[in-house]
Amino acid sequence: MEMDYFKESLLLHKRLKGKISITPKIDVQTNEQLSLVYSPGVAEPCLEIQRNPESVWEYTIKNNTVAVVSDGSAVLGLGNIGAHAAIPVMEGKALLFKRFANIDAFPICIDTQDVDKIVETVKLISPVFGGINLEDIAAPRSFEVEARLQDLGIPVFHDDQHGTAIVVLAALLNAVKVVGKKMSDLKVVINGAGAAGIAIARLLKSVDYFGNSHNVEVAEIIICDTKGILHAGREDLNESKRAALEFTNKYGLQGSVKDALVGADVFIGVSIGKLLTAEDVSKMAKDSIILALANPTPEIMPDEAYKGGAAIVGTGRSDMPNQVNNVLGFPGVFRGALDARAKSITPAMKMAAAFAIAECITNPSLDLIIPPSLDEQVAWRVAAAVKAAALSGGV
Repeated sequence: MEMDYFKESLLLHKRLKGKISITPKIDVQTNEQLSLVYSPGVAEPCLEIQRNPESVWEYTIKNNTVAVVSDGSAVLGLGNIGAHAAIPVMEGKALLFKRFANIDAFPICIDTQDVDKIVETVKLISPVFGGINLEDIAAPRSFEVEARLQDLGIPVFHDDQHGTAIVVLAALLNAVKVVGKKMSDLKVVINGAGAAGIAIARLLKSVDYFGNSHNVEVAEIIICDTKGILHAGREDLNESKRAALEFTNKYGLQGSVKDALVGADVFIGVSIGKLLTAEDVSKMAKDSIILALANPTPEIMPDEAYKGGAAIVGTGRSDMPNQVNNVLGFPGVFRGALDARAKSITPAMKMAAAFAIAECITNPSLDLIIPPSLDEQVAWRVAAAVKAAALSGGV
């Protein structure tokens, strides 16, 4: 009998009353130990940090702690459910940080969706943390929040944007090997013009990335939203969508996502379920690649996509082959950034992460273009690549 994940998850959360807890690193049993961890002994590390602020990395949890920050405005496929309802997801994220990269992460759900207040709050709490993982903040607000926090002196990374883009690129790098195509020849259609969709487009066009020894730039990208293809003639585009036109839809195509798919090599969905049919896929180029990442229901189910002629299909689901899951990216990205004591996460570090994930698969196949989400080696290989990129980039 198939498990009802929704029902069982509700029971699990009620029983555990939260998925994470704080545990001490020392068991205080004596007065001497108490005097070391608290008064009077604790005064000395405080004074040392006052004398040398950089020593906070040596004497406190800052060296291995990440804040998982959300305003609850774009949680999973649930939408704007608010700060309180976002807590279970942020707890889950914190659990995965610990499980895969031994990073102590903590959920910070902010009860406001005002950009100024979010930015100010993160700045005020940042002394405790070595990194900030922004999560489930709706676009275009997420772009502004992330941009305004880049001067914190610690990595600030919106995972819905960059984490998704990293794992999508990793999957695509191996998918093209399997079908015998080149990245530089691909026509890519992205459905979903929010944080994830635009970040994927930027990475696939190598926007803001220089000195890349691996050419991943695709030939053409068309982004679609709920009203169809993004093009210059539309007057309803926000600033981030209009900026994306600088490197997408170079031929000015208009119409729906189904129009965009004609002759396309790749479809990447970060939008809504049940969007496409086998007939739509049949109009794509031969040996098409489908990454239908809407959760819990993909834009098209694998059997339907294969019926339309797709060669490779990936989804965001763990019960199907080729799960494209951010857990393959963010633990290792932050582990590498913390180990390098990086002040930011650069495009070079993101690119290094994508290639490290892809290279975990030595013999990619139709059903194995990306490592399984529970593969424990991935985070550490990503961490090593990200750290090396950070150090070589001087951040």
